[in-house]
Amino acid sequence: MDALYTAAATANGREGRAVSSDGQIDLPLAMPPALGGNGRGTNPEQLFAAGYAACFASAMAAVGREMKVDTKDASVTAEVSIGKDGDGFGLSVVMRVELPDALAGETGRKLVEATHAYCPYSKATRGNIDVELVVE
Repeated sequence: MDALYTAAATANGREGRAVSSDGQIDLPLAMPPALGGNGRGTNPEQLFAAGYAACFASAMAAVGREMKVDTKDASVTAEVSIGKDGDGFGLSVVMRVELPDALAGETGRKLVEATHAYCPYSKATRGNIDVELVVE
């Protein structure tokens, strides 16, 4: 791969801070209450969900242009779950894609599936974690 951009961020664990190399991200990190923390900060699952949702939405716009469909009123919500996976922990994702009425049915389903094939985050997760696509 010929890198066009590289992002860098440093963190010191789930209870600390996450800081990007350009300073645009500087956030306190905390375990969520469901995992025994106080929840007074963001967590890796929230950061991954935000990044995946943004990337998927952007990829959907590109795929929509190729398919000649308007995606401007679509939105994407990524639900990232963490849980026990054998002897450690694992992640799963539900991608909820809300489409305008004009993209209901087969056209919308094809758009979302083509986006999942195109999105860099989807490519990175493919075969590694379960990703469920939900078209709403």
